Amino acid sequence: MTEVSERVGATCPSCSPDVPTAHEVLAQGGQWTVRCGECGHVHKTRIDDELVERDVVVSQDGESFTASVEVPPDEPLAEGDEFVLDATEGVFTVRITSLQVGTEERTDAAAAGDVDTIWTRDVGNVAVPTTVHPATGARDETRSVELHVPGDEEFVVGESHSVGDEEFEVEGIALRDRAVGYEFDDLDHEGDVATAKDIKRLYVREAGPALEAWSAW
Repeated sequence: MTEVSERVGATCPSCSPDVPTAHEVLAQGGQWTVRCGECGHVHKTRIDDELVERDVVVSQDGESFTASVEVPPDEPLAEGDEFVLDATEGVFTVRITSLQVGTEERTDAAAAGDVDTIWTRDVGNVAVPTTVHPATGARDETRSVELHVPGDEEFVVGESHSVGDEEFEVEGIALRDRAVGYEFDDLDHEGDVATAKDIKRLYVREAGPALEAWSAW
């Protein structure tokens, strides 16, 4: 049984009704009393005592680390699902990229009880590879940068954005493989929008005299 001082994963009716977050257990029973670690809301919830512990490999900025999560054995898991992982390294929002059900076999959907390892990618904060074209149009001045932004930040083709010291207008967006909710893999029409965690590469033109003159016209 979980001790009162420990934390459990549970949905929060105040700030996260669909995605489990880390909660402090205040009292146990048929309906446990818990406090949300995100917003502090205290509420009652049912906690499944029969949980299985599964390894979670988290990919983050080209590196990876391994943590673990406890889930009900009949919990359905699928590629693209997101959940909050409370690890030694911190609290992360991760997206499932694949599920390992044997020593080598990978699948895109399975019950937690059948899974050995959950492979994920950190999508709470992401690095977006970006090709920056100069305002002057000189191709030899094109450069590549990484924009570090929240995973849910949106980029819109045809609109101006500012990230750190970079100011630019989005010209095109290449999406990651199997990004869900998009009609095309590449977005280049004005008004097309994508969230940072779904972007494989961003194509932009830096702000400057040429861009400002074009925008004003």
